[in-house]
Amino acid sequence: MSLAFALLTAGPACVVAGGAVALNVRGAAGALERWAAANAELAMHSRGDLGPPKRVMSALVYRYIGAVIALCGLVLTLGGLLEAAYA
Repeated sequence: MSLAFALLTAGPACVVAGGAVALNVRGAAGALERWAAANAELAMHSRGDLGPPKRVMSALVYRYIGAVIALCGLVLTLGGLLEAAYA
């Protein structure tokens, strides 16, 4: 029963977190993009480079990653339900 409990805990958490980013709830993808840019700027400043930071990923990429995480969370949840049903 412990594997089912673990899967039924991690699965919905991934669905909620990934779905929030994928659907851009309250600007989550844009906030992640700004957070990454701020971290890149801080890293460049610590190296002594004062130029503009390079943009590595856009908000759209974060939304795609969120969608993948949400789908993986669905798989974990269904696996947990199957484990609980047949255990």
